[in-house]
Amino acid sequence: MGYREDLAAGRIAFAHLIRVWHERNGWSHKVLPALAEVLDLGRVHNSQISMLRNGKLASPGPEVFLALGRINQLLAAEAGASGLSEDLRHQLLERPELLAALESSALCVQSEGAPVFGPGELLEVFVGLRQPPAAFDLRIADAEAAALSAALALLFTRGQPWRSCRDAVLAAYPASKRQRRERFTEVMAGLRDYSAAELEAELPDLLLTARSLGITGAAAMEADGLLDLLRQRIQPG
Repeated sequence: MGYREDLAAGRIAFAHLIRVWHERNGWSHKVLPALAEVLDLGRVHNSQISMLRNGKLASPGPEVFLALGRINQLLAAEAGASGLSEDLRHQLLERPELLAALESSALCVQSEGAPVFGPGELLEVFVGLRQPPAAFDLRIADAEAAALSAALALLFTRGQPWRSCRDAVLAAYPASKRQRRERFTEVMAGLRDYSAAELEAELPDLLLTARSLGITGAAAMEADGLLDLLRQRIQPG
């Protein structure tokens, strides 16, 4: 693969990374630029975030990667499982919408057990020199999202009527946000399908659901393994 192909593949991988990062946290595209400004971590504009998410920004400046990488490192250090640090809360007191966004969810870009991605690692993803963490590199084609949603519902319900297994499946699904739980319920009941972007963002929590439900092999899987299993189970025709 030549360098032009590396750059094109990296830009697509980075677009998925940014999209999944936003989807998993439930953030609007304004959160990262506002955090960069308020916390003086660099400069990135709303339009740049939008273009990065769509793979349309071919040559972002170094300040973009500096801002995103420093935000990511700050989240890893100041927004762990125990919640936001008092210092970070204090810095965001005058921006209640940002404080609320991070209190709701502040997941960083990081492989399990590996160092958190900073500016350099994010730049390497963008230029095709590094793969994103597996949980942020779950590329799904728009055309396959509906079939994958149907396979997911069959896997989790084990083919039973939704009414008979609803409580057990919902108890296994770890997300607490009402909108995500309602969307998950509709997919399980066959009332709608996940979009490709939604399914990419949901896969880490869907893997936890599969483990909780005792799906065969799920305990040893990563998110990409669950995606492979769903692709194998897509109903022909």
